[in-house]
Amino acid sequence: MKQREKNTNLDRRTVLKGGAYALAAATAGIGIFTPNNSNADTAKVVIKYDWLMSNGQIGDIVAATQGLFQAEGLDVEFSPGGPNSATVPPVVTGQAQAGQFSDSAQLLLARASGVPIKIFACGFRMAPFAFYSVPKAPIRTVHDMVGKRIGIQPTARYVLDAILLKNNIDPSSLTITNIGFDMTPLTTGQVDAVTGWITNTQALSVIGPDRIDLMMKDTGLPSYANVYFATDDALQNHSDTLAKTLRAIAKGWAWTYEHPEEAVKLAVKAYPQLDLVVELKTAPRILSLSFDAMTGKDGWGAFDPAAIGEQISVYDKIGQFKSGAPKLEDCYSTEILEMTAADRPKIG
Repeated sequence: MKQREKNTNLDRRTVLKGGAYALAAATAGIGIFTPNNSNADTAKVVIKYDWLMSNGQIGDIVAATQGLFQAEGLDVEFSPGGPNSATVPPVVTGQAQAGQFSDSAQLLLARASGVPIKIFACGFRMAPFAFYSVPKAPIRTVHDMVGKRIGIQPTARYVLDAILLKNNIDPSSLTITNIGFDMTPLTTGQVDAVTGWITNTQALSVIGPDRIDLMMKDTGLPSYANVYFATDDALQNHSDTLAKTLRAIAKGWAWTYEHPEEAVKLAVKAYPQLDLVVELKTAPRILSLSFDAMTGKDGWGAFDPAAIGEQISVYDKIGQFKSGAPKLEDCYSTEILEMTAADRPKIG
């Protein structure tokens, strides 16, 4: 797969443009969920994604190709993002009925800027963001970073700052170097660790089989990825449609879990730019991000509000919220999860 290096997504999109937010806030409340003209009983739903369709949306793609949306009476359209695509405005103006952020921090920043949107489900139980090192200078824990040279993209620096704060580590105790989006600085010995997304199988392959991964979740900083969001108005007045949408997507992820190879083939057929060989290698990692002990108990898409609250606290301490931190209760809703509790797969 010619997948983007998702580091850009985690951070470029987290430092969201104030102008787009102002537009979003000013136009919020426009009517949404218009019926499909071809069938008055079918609801038209557009889902706006943060980036191009890839392995992180494989369950969504399966839901479309297997007729799971149609079974819910929905006519669903995927609206992919890209380098110059804004995720928030289409949702709050009613062009899209739901959106997906690559990282939960993006929604927190949006809410802090006054945009009336909330998380209602999460696709990945943890961010795919990680630090990569090799045995000659291993970084297996956050404290192993002390005295090491860490290569990180400038736009991802805030993540490292948050991790160091969370672990009471002085940033001056390590050397922080700006790098691009490839692994070369690590393989050539310029740094002791680089950052990237664990789902970017092709880019990471150059490091070799002895690669050591320190996942973001193992640094003590919680984060959800591929989070689904909608406006306050949609959650209050169109919860039935959002529930149908999530129910179909959840079933798509269950089918993907049970038939991973077939699911990959369906995704590649729908989006030929994806590489079948690479995607087959990546599928187990995708499923490990999507299902864990909590999804075994509460179903796919579940999240812990306390973890979101912890994110708010840490990012507030490093000054990410220029206009003040958002209130936790303004950042999420569990209503759609509750409405679909019996139908979302409990796989752990």
